Amino acid sequence: MNENPLDLLPELLILIGVVAGLLAGLFLPRRRQRAVAWICGIALVAALAATSVAAFRPDLTAFEAYSVDLLTHVARATVIVATLLIIVLTAGWARDNSREAELYVLVMLAALGTVILAGADDLLVLVAAYLLASIPAYALAGFAKDAAGTEAALKYYLMGAFLGVLMLAGVTLFYGLAGTTAYQEFGPVRSGAAGLAVVLLLAGLLFKAGGVPAHFWVPDVTEGTSRAVAAFVTTIPKIGAFVALLRVAIEVFAELDTGWRPLVALVATATMTLGNLAAFYQDNVRRLLAYSTISQAGYLLVPIAVAGRSELAEPALLFYVAAYTITNLGAFAVVLAVGKDLLADYAGLARSSPGLVVALIVCLLGLVGTPPAAIFVGKVLVFAAAWDGGYAWLAVVAVINTVASVFYYLRWIRPAFQGTGPATVTRTAARIAYLAAAVSLLLGAGSGAMLANLHLGL
Repeated sequence: MNENPLDLLPELLILIGVVAGLLAGLFLPRRRQRAVAWICGIALVAALAATSVAAFRPDLTAFEAYSVDLLTHVARATVIVATLLIIVLTAGWARDNSREAELYVLVMLAALGTVILAGADDLLVLVAAYLLASIPAYALAGFAKDAAGTEAALKYYLMGAFLGVLMLAGVTLFYGLAGTTAYQEFGPVRSGAAGLAVVLLLAGLLFKAGGVPAHFWVPDVTEGTSRAVAAFVTTIPKIGAFVALLRVAIEVFAELDTGWRPLVALVATATMTLGNLAAFYQDNVRRLLAYSTISQAGYLLVPIAVAGRSELAEPALLFYVAAYTITNLGAFAVVLAVGKDLLADYAGLARSSPGLVVALIVCLLGLVGTPPAAIFVGKVLVFAAAWDGGYAWLAVVAVINTVASVFYYLRWIRPAFQGTGPATVTRTAARIAYLAAAVSLLLGAGSGAMLANLHLGL
């Protein structure tokens, strides 16, 4: 048994940032609480450096319950970078708020829970990570204490609590069937109750992923909470959820004779299709991005359905998650920069802020899967994984949905070239949008080298 705490150094550094930020917030005057953002940022940079070092070490299982491997390294890096961007985006909105320090601490706690969710190698650790990733997010949703935020937080909490209980019931059932909660100790289970355990466990993870039928909270929370928090809840929790789903599919579900693969494939189909259909006629950009994130969850579920059958499943999911994270944050950064939510409010943006429109086009067409943006490579890998894993029909469904999604993204781009645009934009958010668009293009252009490092020989 490996009991070296330094194996969890990135997680420990994030936790140190949380504690230091919380203590600093207790003593700093209200107008100086911006220092907590710097404390959290420094902790995240240190955690990213520790992740980079750990990536060159052999894989291991820490404390017989937490995997430190490629899946965990990618999740760590993606969550840390995304959280840094979120803290920058929230800093302007939270300025001079009497609870500004608490905002940064809650973001860090939810990010820590997301990382642990991705690395969990035991069902009990998975449940604990689910709670750590969820509870701070509920508080973030209602942080502004206005009517819309309170309603969003209540909906978020009630659905999360209900599906979390179902998930815990699934863990209990798995323990009763297999006699263990450790992934690596699971053997073949042929009981009819195993199918029920799979459904119950999926309930909680699909909630974090925003997949059907646990998706109802996504549009209401995205519209009701602040824009910065909406960017957080539609992006970062997905990272841990999908990596956790892939790990569970490979290490736990693979030993079950329950027909779980067709179930996941059907959920993927429903998620991408319903997300796209609901987004078609949205006039509110936040709700449009909310349904977009639901449809993206459908594409990300495709590699889960073929996990263990196709060698492309793991790199497809990891690359897509990273590409989606930076692209979705870029789109939300544009929303934060403009500060308005209706499609009509973006009229003439190309005249007043041409650089911001370019970033918006890159991010939105990137979400479609247009080359050379990063998600294009992710989608090609997803389609190839589905075909290679014996689910050619699912690849066809994903392609059809991708083509259909072009319509509602173009509805957002078109007004930008008509009329006169907003007089001013928020500079910090605009810079994040530029950075995200540039990184998306760089990831797409450099995908060959990255995938070669994932031992695909591409």
